Amino acid sequence: MTTPPEDYTEDHLLNGRVALRQPRQGFRAGLDAVLLAAFVPARPGEAVLEAGSGSGAAFLCLGARVPGLGISAVEREPAMAALARDNAARAGLSAQIEQGDVADLALARRLGPVAHGFANPPYWPGGTPPPGAIRRAATHEAGPGLAAWVEFLAIAISPRGSLTLVLPSARFDAAVAALRGAGFGAVELLPLWPRLGVPAKRVLLRARKGARGPARVWPGLVLHEADGRFTAEAEAILRDAAQLCPA
Repeated sequence: MTTPPEDYTEDHLLNGRVALRQPRQGFRAGLDAVLLAAFVPARPGEAVLEAGSGSGAAFLCLGARVPGLGISAVEREPAMAALARDNAARAGLSAQIEQGDVADLALARRLGPVAHGFANPPYWPGGTPPPGAIRRAATHEAGPGLAAWVEFLAIAISPRGSLTLVLPSARFDAAVAALRGAGFGAVELLPLWPRLGVPAKRVLLRARKGARGPARVWPGLVLHEADGRFTAEAEAILRDAAQLCPA
């Protein structure tokens, strides 16, 4: 690990159960990664794959909740992949972190089969991107689009395995189309409301490869009380590592 100490911070998730080194500037993981990990229906001992892991927040949270996972992850930015390897080693997790791109379908085949795949993909196809190369790559599609991220994970996921995404609510329809196009069904939608009575800004999506069951909308999760505090339901996820909507 060669990143100078002044270039990163050490943060903690899940009430200190997860220690995360991440860049001081640019894209920084937080709420989305924890919620994504909570919605992945992994069981002890299963193999999982994260696409676009960044510094590893989501797979670290998943590994903290579910013991004995075989964790693989792919990250395009070399510096972030190195941070993810370092974070996994410090957490004592058995993890294979590959520096690569979701356009590399041969890499997906090599990393599979896995029981579960998950991602927080770049979500905006256009518009004005934020400053900083790493942050731009994390939020705006500069290369493979949403369907390509789903295809990459679909190749690695075993039949009946799950694929989980966290996205802005404005893109859930594009994500559902991508999931169905890749052969996933039984789509589940969980709205994430900033406060009661406020439209959801984020959603979680989960689907099963080859499943034919009907779509399902879960009761949404309200994140904040009117005074800004996290709700008790959100605290159970963010601090106590509870699972969201067990499959």
